[in-house]
Amino acid sequence: MSESPNNTNVNFWRRLPLWQKILLGLLLGVLAGALMGEKASMFKPLGDIFISAIKMLIVPLVFSTLVVGITAMRDPQKMGRIGARTIALYLITTAFAIAIGLLASLIFKPGVGLNLTFDSAVEAQQAPSLVQIIVDLVPQNPIDALASGNILQIIVFAIGLGVSLMLIGEKGEPVVRVFESFAEAMYKLTSIVMAFAPFGVFGLIAFVAGNYGLEVLLPLAKVIGVAYLASVVQVLVVYSGLLATLGRLNPVRYLQGSLNALIVAYSTASSSGTLPVSLRCAQRNLGVSEGVSGFVLPVGATINMDGTAIYQGVVAVFIAQLIGFELSMMDYGMIILTGTLASIGTAGVPGAGLIMLSIVLTQIGLPLEALAVVAGVDRILDMARTSVNVAGDLMVTVLVGKSEGELDENIYNTKNVKQTN
Repeated sequence: MSESPNNTNVNFWRRLPLWQKILLGLLLGVLAGALMGEKASMFKPLGDIFISAIKMLIVPLVFSTLVVGITAMRDPQKMGRIGARTIALYLITTAFAIAIGLLASLIFKPGVGLNLTFDSAVEAQQAPSLVQIIVDLVPQNPIDALASGNILQIIVFAIGLGVSLMLIGEKGEPVVRVFESFAEAMYKLTSIVMAFAPFGVFGLIAFVAGNYGLEVLLPLAKVIGVAYLASVVQVLVVYSGLLATLGRLNPVRYLQGSLNALIVAYSTASSSGTLPVSLRCAQRNLGVSEGVSGFVLPVGATINMDGTAIYQGVVAVFIAQLIGFELSMMDYGMIILTGTLASIGTAGVPGAGLIMLSIVLTQIGLPLEALAVVAGVDRILDMARTSVNVAGDLMVTVLVGKSEGELDENIYNTKNVKQTN
């Protein structure tokens, strides 16, 4: 007896890897948005539900995986070593990202020949002082930090709790087992939510494609193209190069194993929102231990801003070219230095991208009103920024895992990457 067409379609869908399902949803969303225009907004609730479900996972997943990851290390010195390597790698890749953004803008000159006006003024943003950043890291009320989703404070509390459980030894084992069970439950809930990802991505992209028509994109197509090109170079040259040279690892496997997270990052434009998927990719597809991935990825989601760094470099030169402002070598150096330091200082602040860029523009004397020029296509740029951020998080996680002997290279080198559904 032959299978019915409906059963055949269902079986075909089930056999597809998750990244292919998500990519199909993305492509169909672009098509729907192009054909339906603003009417494609009717699909936005699908995306909103998906984003809400992803956000629902963030706090419990970050908290449980950090506690489990730290207690799994069994060694406070090891945790300190991993933390130092993680932050150093993030700073290095951020400096590379800004330099690539600058270089791409200097080569392709996206602001030359454009006649765009500044529609509105943009107020200067202030980054918190270094002392205030350090003070704000420690939560006065950890329950409030969990409830409000303050990831940096959650990380500090989880590290403190994890270290304390590690230090009390056997007495802490019952609590550790509770967190291990809780983390496993969160991984399963992540799998359930991700089954809805193709439909959520379809809704998000249909809305974006329908509302950002060619009339909006064409005047700024060059700066969008330069930002996207620089983003691709950062992933394919810098990240892949670091993996090949420092880790002696095949970068193609890294790209294959990261596909799920990169597609979700691109469609949602949220590094924190992609964190549950990044954890899955790091552990199941790339072979990084729960201890390392559970520590490095949440930290990266809050302080790694490589994509935003590229955006800073591209937009700063674009604005200078737009108004005919000659940047000196000192200005270029200031952009790299300020952007790299600001990526740490403003990571936990809402609107971090605007704050970081306004700081950079202020340092080199460019008008903040010019930010209004790119505001109309910020979502298109944000999708690329987020993808780079997530790719950087996963690359650093793999390198740190390899350096600590906590990378299962049998999983990493498997050709048929386990893209779980």
